[in-house]
Amino acid sequence: MMDILMYLFETYIHSDVDLMVDQDELSEELLRAGFHQDDIYKALNWLEKLAALQETETTPYVHSSAVTSMRVYTPQEMVRLDVTCRGFLTYLEQIHVLGADTREMVIDRVMELEAADFCLDDLKWIILMVLFNAPGNESAYSQMEELLYGMEDGNIH
Repeated sequence: MMDILMYLFETYIHSDVDLMVDQDELSEELLRAGFHQDDIYKALNWLEKLAALQETETTPYVHSSAVTSMRVYTPQEMVRLDVTCRGFLTYLEQIHVLGADTREMVIDRVMELEAADFCLDDLKWIILMVLFNAPGNESAYSQMEELLYGMEDGNIH
C-alpha cells in the first residue's frame, strides 16, 4: 500500500499533473502499473480518510490544551513508530514544520497503514502527503521538502 501512495504522490501531486477524479480510471491505471486490486482499494480509502481529516474542524485526538503538552505515544504507536520516527516527529515540531494538529494527522495516517515494515523514509512520505493536503501548511510543506531533498544521509540533530 505504501508503494501505491508514493506512486500517486510522485505521479500526480508532486509533479503538478492534474489528478484524475474518477476513482475507477485511477484504479485501472494502478492495475496497469502492476499494483494489486486489494492494495489499490486500501490506498484510495487511506487517501479519502486523509482528505476527510482536512474537512473537519478538529483533528483526531487533539484538544486545545495539547498545544503545550508532551505527546505520549500508545503502545501500538510505539510499535509502529520506532524511536527514530518519534524523534523525527519531535524534531519537526521543534522547528515548527509540524504543529500538534498536523502531527496528529500524521500519526493517524501512519496507524491506518497496513505496513509490516515501517521506517523513517515511509514516515517522511506520510508527512509530505499530510502537509501537502492540509490547508495553510504550504510553508511547512516547502520547509519539509527542502529539509528532505537538501539533506544528505546522516543525523538531523
